[in-house]
Amino acid sequence: MSIAFTFPGQGSQAVGMGKALADEFAVARAVYEEVDDALGEKLSDVMWNGPADDLTLTRNAQPALMAASIAAMRVLEEKGLNLKDKVSFVAGHSLGEYSALAASGALSLADTARLLRTRGEAMQKAVPVGEGAMAAILGMSLEDVKAVAEEAANGEVCQVANDNATGQVVISGAKAAVERAADLAKEKGAMKAVLLPVSAPFHCSLMAPAADVMAEALSKVTIHVPRVPLVANVLASAIEDPEAIRKHLVEQVTGMVRWSESISWLANNGVDCLFEVGTGKVLTGLARRIVKGIETVKVGEPGDIDLALAKLA
Repeated sequence: MSIAFTFPGQGSQAVGMGKALADEFAVARAVYEEVDDALGEKLSDVMWNGPADDLTLTRNAQPALMAASIAAMRVLEEKGLNLKDKVSFVAGHSLGEYSALAASGALSLADTARLLRTRGEAMQKAVPVGEGAMAAILGMSLEDVKAVAEEAANGEVCQVANDNATGQVVISGAKAAVERAADLAKEKGAMKAVLLPVSAPFHCSLMAPAADVMAEALSKVTIHVPRVPLVANVLASAIEDPEAIRKHLVEQVTGMVRWSESISWLANNGVDCLFEVGTGKVLTGLARRIVKGIETVKVGEPGDIDLALAKLA
């Protein structure tokens, strides 16, 4: 069996996330304490007690989801997981790429928390609220969605942001252009086109100011060679070189999350079991749509730990 660890992105957050693990395992509690110290505030309190609106803020959701993922990782490691021995690749959806890098030792936990706080704030500030939008287009191929976005742009930004799975593509850009594209997609046979409740148009060229901020922030941190290769969002293939990782993390802010291709690449390179480490099970659902019959394992709650360790053994 060849295993890859995957790490969820924004949208998987929920009030109470990670608390049960922290209550049961001191090593998980220590992760939240370190993240709180790195940020200079009690993010763990927002995670566990809400309100949900505060947790959903991009500046909070991004480091919070990472913290929950790394807390689960630390519990697995305390119980004997050696990542390099058991896992072939790591990958993360959007912000989850940072979780993957922290899990593989490429970034320190404190640096990752601060980078994600910076990333969340920069992405929020890049476009005034109400001027951008994102929409999920269901039941349409990636190429057809790209054509719809191009036709609807009409001089404004409208791009594919996430290729999540077969028939599930997200577009991003100027609000009017995205709305036009959603209507056009339905006219051209999409099963559904739904505007998403997001505060900014992520993963499109409107995020260029945030990419500049991240280039500066990433230039100041040390990136080590990961213990296992990272399958990068913008490449949909594996990399290990720290400078390549730094470059592609900047490109990721404005670039498409090639998740469907990434999971297919993993399967084509021998991976037959995907772990989703952290909160929720969004990536598990996507994986099953992308690669029929692939085995999936969820690791986020205390009850998941022994089952995960048994599979790893």
